[in-house]
Amino acid sequence: MSLVVTRGKDCVSTEIDGETVILNVSTGIYSGADAVGTFVWGLLEKPVKVTDICARILERYDVDEDACKSDLLKYLRSLADNRLIEARDTESA
Repeated sequence: MSLVVTRGKDCVSTEIDGETVILNVSTGIYSGADAVGTFVWGLLEKPVKVTDICARILERYDVDEDACKSDLLKYLRSLADNRLIEARDTESA
């Protein structure tokens, strides 16, 4: 939760009907995002702390904080594993 994350440099995305398709043009890896994922992707336009993303989700959606943290970390791990985002420690921010 203490990481700073942002979109990958080689990524492009487009929103269609409230959902987003994200593509890493260097690797050809792509991912789809539902409405919540699209909201998170919008926040990743600039470097942002994971704790701040979670806080914004809690403000916008009716979700339990523990579930929010767990689901957010899974989603960010998936994006990172597919090289669609970059993450670094807050000390490097």
